[in-house]
Amino acid sequence: MSEQHTAPQAEEQPISEEEYSELLRIRRDRLQKMKDEGRNPFEITTFDRNAYAAQVVEDFEQYEGREVSLAGRIMSWRDMGKATFMDLRDASGKIQLYLKIDLLGEQNYAALGEWDIGDIIGVTGEVFRTRRGEISVKAHKAVLLTKSLRPLPDKWHGLKDTDLRYRQRYVDLIVSPEVKETFVKRTRIIREIRSYLDEKGFLEVETPVLHTIAGGAAARPFITHHNALDITMYLRIALELHLKRLIVGGFDKVYEIGRVFRNEGIDVRHNPEFTLMELYQAYTDYNGIMDLTEDLMRTVAHKVLGTGVVPYNEVVIDLDKSFARISMTDLVQQHSGVDFRAIKSLEEARAAAREHHVEYEPHHLTGDILNLFFEQFVEDKLIQPTFVIDHPVEISPLAKRKPSDPSLTERFELYMYGREFANAFSELNDPVDQRERFVRQAQLKAAGDEEACDIDEDFINALEYGMPPTGGLGIGIDRFVMLLTNSYSIRDVLLFPTMKPID
Repeated sequence: MSEQHTAPQAEEQPISEEEYSELLRIRRDRLQKMKDEGRNPFEITTFDRNAYAAQVVEDFEQYEGREVSLAGRIMSWRDMGKATFMDLRDASGKIQLYLKIDLLGEQNYAALGEWDIGDIIGVTGEVFRTRRGEISVKAHKAVLLTKSLRPLPDKWHGLKDTDLRYRQRYVDLIVSPEVKETFVKRTRIIREIRSYLDEKGFLEVETPVLHTIAGGAAARPFITHHNALDITMYLRIALELHLKRLIVGGFDKVYEIGRVFRNEGIDVRHNPEFTLMELYQAYTDYNGIMDLTEDLMRTVAHKVLGTGVVPYNEVVIDLDKSFARISMTDLVQQHSGVDFRAIKSLEEARAAAREHHVEYEPHHLTGDILNLFFEQFVEDKLIQPTFVIDHPVEISPLAKRKPSDPSLTERFELYMYGREFANAFSELNDPVDQRERFVRQAQLKAAGDEEACDIDEDFINALEYGMPPTGGLGIGIDRFVMLLTNSYSIRDVLLFPTMKPID
């Protein structure tokens, strides 16, 4: 069989494995023929490009009649005998090429027979509009820059296997412009977050990825070994403890955007490595951080999307309206009917859990059970932006207690679409209380809780020098990008998500 240059039609069926192998052979034979004749495209090292496809199309009046040099990948091919139309896609977009035998010359035009869809080429020619009105480039020079040895998936039957899309993101980006646009938007979102924080006087810093203690969050760490020091080390699960050391050291406002690693399951909201933004501001509390979080998310949405009204799956999330602020206790009472303010003992909390079919473990205290009620009865009901405030101390080992109720902390989580988007609190700066919380965590870890954190003696030492009242915030960048790009899965916003090896 010979490989056809014309674009596949919608009614065509995917080719068989045997046909695919034949196409691979044809492409390799064409490359070998060129090499044998001293025309190896891989020996070309550069091409003098002076324009991009989208630039030419958008500013056609400026480019009409001018000579341009473009480079990119052949995405479709229509052979008309002595003339050929191709669609060329570069980093900016797509444009039509018109290649004609009397412009290229017979020998150069005949060489097109060795080209294939997917090849990377460079062309020089005149910008014009066809009789059908399509902006095009009439090429008088065309050169093969890279030979594609594998056929591209066609746009109808292409990478519909989502698993294959994530494994072969490079192919996904080639055949799906909307996928590329998601990642362009991701970069813009992160840039706008940085711009917002920079303008507010925050200093961007970098802290270690390798830690000697797993801390800063409730998560199971990845464990590694440093050979030279002969010590166990952990990939960081959070940015918190090092950033708060900087507040102790005299920085008033710091933030970091970086990868963190949690040795946990994979689903539409979780990937073992993900991007986290954490910030810390001295002399404010969780109320000030709530104000900042709301303004940050609203501002970034307007900068990137031009609006704060964001469609996501089957609902519309309104970031322009004031975010609701309601305590975890009130939400649990509202949705389950159980008022934890009236519960005075652990046994009463366990009885309420049994009555409402909430499963708990022997080490769970009243605050843990309150959180279990929240997860079971409330989480998925929080569609519009809602700050869930005043978490129990048992699940908040780094947050400051509420003076009016020491069993709770000045902590909030931001929920939208039933998902957590941010976690923040008035930072615990009492070293005595912090040690007691760490000891409790160590006891849980000894009892088998792999998500409990260790006692960080150096962090306690830092607190003993004195940390001013401080508010801190963590935002999962990937989930925020999912929201602003209307992406269902976290894998849709990670260029290379973690995948189980095929073997």
